[in-house]
Amino acid sequence: MGISDKTSWIATRDATLQEVADALGMKSRQILRWSAGTRAAHEYGVYVARPVADWTIALSQSHLPIQIDATHPDFPDWLRALGDEIGDFDYFATDRVGEYHAWASVESGDIARAYCYIGERREVPLHIGEPTEIELELGIGHRWLEEGWQEWREPEWDVWLAAMPNESHVMRIARQWSICPIEIPDESVTGVGIYGYPPRVLAP
Repeated sequence: MGISDKTSWIATRDATLQEVADALGMKSRQILRWSAGTRAAHEYGVYVARPVADWTIALSQSHLPIQIDATHPDFPDWLRALGDEIGDFDYFATDRVGEYHAWASVESGDIARAYCYIGERREVPLHIGEPTEIELELGIGHRWLEEGWQEWREPEWDVWLAAMPNESHVMRIARQWSICPIEIPDESVTGVGIYGYPPRVLAP
């Protein structure tokens, strides 16, 4: 399966494959099985599928969303706009190389929770809402660069870094909130999905 490091995905109960693909503006669409679609999306483009009952997911290595990520000021607006199209959904992203980890939950068109950490820069550029139960259980999501951080010494940084998330944490949150696609065996998925490219993204 094509889900490993540097992957982002959304999960929703409220929208069909077609509705999610339309909301993402996907073009040059192809119908692919799960194993082929996830491999393709890990290289380029976006794959939308319904690998288990009740959940539609869209995943990509670099095009979900396009041209921005959770560090960008426009990211919350993208979340809200997508929620207006597909209803409630969860968003996840992880890249263990740069230690970029993000998650968000959109409910009734607004952001109930969003958090992003970039380890290589020691930054928390996004934190909206209160930590959820699973975040508190994992001991993450409750810290950012609080006032006075410029004066921190090594002990303070050690405590702060211990409260930062990793890829495993993102998967745990995904499992608790909705669905963790990395745990879905290829052979268990019998249906097909839609693979394509978002607007302004040229086919390779």
